[in-house]
Amino acid sequence: MSNRRDLLLDAAISLLGERGMHGLTHRAVDTQAGLPSGSAANYFSTRDALLDALVERVADRERDNWDQLWAARCPTTPAELADALAEFAHQATGPHRALTLARYAVLVEAAHRPPLRAQLAAVGGRVRAHFLTWIRVSGSTDLERDAPIIMNCWTGLVLHQLSYPNPNFDPLGQLGPLVAALFPGRSPRGKRGSHGP
Repeated sequence: MSNRRDLLLDAAISLLGERGMHGLTHRAVDTQAGLPSGSAANYFSTRDALLDALVERVADRERDNWDQLWAARCPTTPAELADALAEFAHQATGPHRALTLARYAVLVEAAHRPPLRAQLAAVGGRVRAHFLTWIRVSGSTDLERDAPIIMNCWTGLVLHQLSYPNPNFDPLGQLGPLVAALFPGRSPRGKRGSHGP
């Protein structure tokens, strides 16, 4: 993959994060990337082709972000799991805000473009594998039940923070009790405050 292609796709991600799907045009991507007019069209002949490549790029960048968190943390208790997910929520709504907004824009677009659903499911497999491993080693005895509950809560918290930014955003306040309730056999007795570093 060429550096110029990556540059164009990262520019497209920034546009989605800043302006939404209506702002995604070849001309706007060229301008955002600081490249000559026609650059995006040379790599992506149609808007659909641009969007398909953008989905892959979003997935690559999110996997990189998750891998960095995975390398830094290896939660083995409910409190550590809640801590790691809270940190990832802060990253998703802070330094990676545009990337997260771009992913949500693509998810909404998938409601009107069924092929995108299959593509999103395929590219998300690696992150899902990491997440399921975290949940299992942190104490889940029912991955099929626990994983959707935790991830849907996380997604809702992140989406709400993106839509209604709160300077005192505290995802741990909800993720901690949720994970503790799902994994009662692994939670410290009567303690909510022990959430790791």
